[in-house]
Amino acid sequence: MPKSQNLQDNFLNTLRKDHIPVSIFLVNGIKLQGRVDSFDQYVIMLKNTMSQMVYKHAISTIVPGKAVKLPRDNEQSEE
Repeated sequence: MPKSQNLQDNFLNTLRKDHIPVSIFLVNGIKLQGRVDSFDQYVIMLKNTMSQMVYKHAISTIVPGKAVKLPRDNEQSEE
């Protein structure tokens, strides 16, 4: 059985690989901007003029600067 990635990992990996600028809104209303440098289960490394480690539990919303095309699973493409 092939290992499938979850939607969050696919989304963040596409942002990272395509160097798409993002705005990250935290639960306290603060807006951070930059590019996703890396991520793991708990944090996102955001890079702009400096690097910031943002804990995922503090994130409300991630808004990409342009449309993001996510890879589709084989199951989703069969209709």
